[in-house]
Amino acid sequence: MNAKSVKAGRQLIHTLLLCTAVFALIGAGDPGTRFNQIGHQMMCVCGCKQILLECNHVGCPYSDGMRNELMVAVNRGDSDSLVEQSFVQKYGPTVLAAPTNRGFDRVAYILPFVVLILGFGLMAMIVRSWKNRPAPAIAGGLHPVHGAELEQFRDQAGEETDL
Repeated sequence: MNAKSVKAGRQLIHTLLLCTAVFALIGAGDPGTRFNQIGHQMMCVCGCKQILLECNHVGCPYSDGMRNELMVAVNRGDSDSLVEQSFVQKYGPTVLAAPTNRGFDRVAYILPFVVLILGFGLMAMIVRSWKNRPAPAIAGGLHPVHGAELEQFRDQAGEETDL
């Protein structure tokens, strides 16, 4: 390859990377978009169990104040993590809509899958035990009747009962 084609290839790669970055970061600096994203990651602490921006019950004592705090922090240029940390410090960890991926909170992500796998394993063991259980013993030393002998008894019972 000549130097001209290598240079053109590099320029093409740089252009593609720049376009990808531009499309990935569209709206990232927009305060309205950040307000919407962060507001949907938090819960209203009034007890309604709704996302902060969707809390709509009449007379909520917290949602308006929390929204105003969020807007001030976003307009001030605080990072997303700083905003979340300040809300956690003020309102407690229940303000987050999803648990963090740190420390003991990882259990909230891992435990459902562990319980599901254990449940399937328990179900497989139960089905296997039902399938492999021995035939019930017949009292008095009698043996179960199968095949032609069973048909003979059925015919005899039908004749004697006129069915």
